[in-house]
Amino acid sequence: MSAGSRQGALLAAAALMVNAFVWGVSWWPFRQLESHGVHPLWATAIIYVVSLGCLLAVRPRAWRGLLQYPLLGLLMIASGLTNVGFNWAVTVGDVVRVVLLFYLMPLWAVLLAWPLLGEKPTATSLSRMLLALAGVVIVLKTGDSAWPVPESAADWLALMGGFSFALTNILLRKLRHTPAESRVLAMFGGGALMATSAAGLGLARGVVALPPAPALSWLVYAVALSLAFLIGNLALQYGAARLSSHGTALIMLSEVVFASASSVALGAAELTGRTLAGGGLILLAALWSALACDKPAPSVRPRTG
Repeated sequence: MSAGSRQGALLAAAALMVNAFVWGVSWWPFRQLESHGVHPLWATAIIYVVSLGCLLAVRPRAWRGLLQYPLLGLLMIASGLTNVGFNWAVTVGDVVRVVLLFYLMPLWAVLLAWPLLGEKPTATSLSRMLLALAGVVIVLKTGDSAWPVPESAADWLALMGGFSFALTNILLRKLRHTPAESRVLAMFGGGALMATSAAGLGLARGVVALPPAPALSWLVYAVALSLAFLIGNLALQYGAARLSSHGTALIMLSEVVFASASSVALGAAELTGRTLAGGGLILLAALWSALACDKPAPSVRPRTG
């Protein structure tokens, strides 16, 4: 590898680390916003409305791709639900537990890649799925629960967010022929649309309050978080375009480290033996998936449209 190529790879890896850091420590500003009366759904809506506005200011014609490729609408929903689930969960739940349940990529990827990409599960991919499932059982099974099932809203939100995240990644592979700016628009638009819709529904049912009147005390967190997510998304686009998918997935696992270290240090999570054991299996499955180069078993490719 030439010096230039090596430097380019290091820059791409650093960009992915920036994205992982933003997501890994995002729980803290979300909790600061909640302490000022801004529900994580409204905070997510604000973040993605700002990001969407910035994108359209630079690429005003990006929306045309949504008309040409209707499947981008599904990407919009999946990406939006990813943000709704993760951002809400890390605000109200144990951060380490939430991040581990969110990172069940090997499990969801096996289940989704077959119907959407025609990639029939291999023995290796099924082994990774079983490893991840074993980790989930250990994390969820407590002395107070008869079965290893989610015990809180944060658990359910993390699982929903993780499933949606896996679906987002599968759809990005399926839609790789579409304009990049249209995919980014779908993801930003999905974050804004789904968070606003969920907040509106919660408001109607009395479980989500309106955000407080604009004040510097909380707007500074909202603006900083919006800029951080925008920079993180741009860093992801830069890094993922220059590294292999396996390398990208491997580096993105550092998000778990950032989230765990910051939340334990600030008292927002507790590292029990059960969490460490189950989390270790989940991360091992994710690491195995990131390093794997196994080919899918032959299968009929689904129709595109």
